[in-house]
Amino acid sequence: MKFRYDKEDDVLMVWLSQAKVDYAEKNKNVIIHFSKNDKPILMEILEASKFLKNTSKVLPDSIKKQFVTA
Repeated sequence: MKFRYDKEDDVLMVWLSQAKVDYAEKNKNVIIHFSKNDKPILMEILEASKFLKNTSKVLPDSIKKQFVTA
């Protein structure tokens, strides 16, 4: 699993696989990209800072540390 945060666009990208993306579906502020076999490949969280602020109370410290910026 690989994470990347785009500060300019406030998007958190979570790669679940390296397979080729065939299509994507959006549900509110989350876009999930799927393979031809309907396996999730990439998850994009829009307005990520808002999402992380709202969920940070329940996230384990090990995950929070990955997103702390100076």
